[in-house]
Amino acid sequence: MYDAKSLKAEEFIADEEVKATLAYADANKENWELIDQIIAKAKERKGLNHREASVLLACENKEKIDQVYELAQQIKKDYYGNRIVLFAPLYLSNYCVNGCVYCPYHAKNKHIARKKLTQEEIRAEVIALQDMGHKRLAIEAGEDPVNNPLEYILDSIKTIYSIKHKNGAIRRVNVNIAATTVENYRKLKEAGIGTYILFQETYNKESYEQLHPTGPKHDYAYHTEAMDRAMEGGIDDVGLGVLFGLEMYRYEFAGLLMHAEHLEAAHGVGPHTISVPRIKRADDIDPSAFDNGIDDEIFAKIIALIRVAVPYTGMIISTRESKACREKVIPLGISQISGGSRTSVGGYVEPEPEEENSAQFDVSDQRPLDEVVHWLMDMGYIPSFCTACYREGRTGDRFMTLCKNMQILNCCHPNALMTLKEYLEDYASPETRELGLKLIDQELEKIPNPKVKTIAYNHIHEIGEGKRDFRF
Repeated sequence: MYDAKSLKAEEFIADEEVKATLAYADANKENWELIDQIIAKAKERKGLNHREASVLLACENKEKIDQVYELAQQIKKDYYGNRIVLFAPLYLSNYCVNGCVYCPYHAKNKHIARKKLTQEEIRAEVIALQDMGHKRLAIEAGEDPVNNPLEYILDSIKTIYSIKHKNGAIRRVNVNIAATTVENYRKLKEAGIGTYILFQETYNKESYEQLHPTGPKHDYAYHTEAMDRAMEGGIDDVGLGVLFGLEMYRYEFAGLLMHAEHLEAAHGVGPHTISVPRIKRADDIDPSAFDNGIDDEIFAKIIALIRVAVPYTGMIISTRESKACREKVIPLGISQISGGSRTSVGGYVEPEPEEENSAQFDVSDQRPLDEVVHWLMDMGYIPSFCTACYREGRTGDRFMTLCKNMQILNCCHPNALMTLKEYLEDYASPETRELGLKLIDQELEKIPNPKVKTIAYNHIHEIGEGKRDFRF
């Protein structure tokens, strides 16, 4: 039976409820009175449940969907302003014991180059990332209790935080590793991680078990209940995501929203982030082998509807997607993007030789970080390297309360400007620096609180004189 508060995967992601939701959506996709009611509810900025959002996803009326797009853009501005947070992935190891059929790290792949970074190699990679200007990393590793035990992850986090190179520092380490125990989540929390990220891949249990035929990841319930154990272990910022293309997108969409509703119902804190990766070509993976791929139009619609349904959550799009695709969907709800990314183990210090390919997937947007920063500013966005909320203890329900009341902008807007100023002083090309300084002057004038504006102005001036790391 479906129960959003249950801690059992098959009850808070109940297959019968997903199927009933899809049937309800099909039955009402041209029910204009209901659709207008759902859009009106969404305008109240309180979100939508999985059934309501699924009706809008099934609706094909251009006028109604255009209303959703317009609303998604406004909600994005209301909650997150014109800031886009930047991060980079750091792959520590691609040793893996699982048999996931969509991932080149699967245990049967004998020709992919298997690599694991030493702590010295991690240090070199982090310095290279700092020299680009990054302040926030998402560390990734395959599941392998021998090669990648939790102790290795904890040592790596300690190494990353310890490195101060010139004006560089990694101020937030998010972690994307396999589902683990409450005790291990406590250790990750104690290590000072930001967000714990784990993609569900698919919420359809039958498909999930077929896609994960071997290895510990085969256990659907253990994987799906990971966020509950993370919460129990004290990690209150968690990130959800599915890999679109593995299963019918409408099923995944409903499951994703049900998972968000479950976290709210059971823990009082919804997902800090939701990611929307699509399956991409990789070493021995052909995405055309999966027949549930979605085109750019459906992809954009999903992003807009997640923003409308879960207005408070951060939304992430990675360099899996092209510049053109990212340009299209960022206004619809995206608040975080990766830039200058490598999905191989190593590769930031020097490019990986083709014969030693260790990448998890092909990167579509291969522009360097400075070009991405310039591009964002050209579009009117503030590239933000801010990590203040995490370091000021504004996580979990403390962050959500501020965000849901649309008050987080009072901190985030000036913090974004100050971290952008750091980037411009330390890393930017002359052209990017010139554009960025003009943007900062314009955006300072938009800070409504006179006291905050004065403090931000003074700090930005001090950054120009060599001081660093101011935050509200």
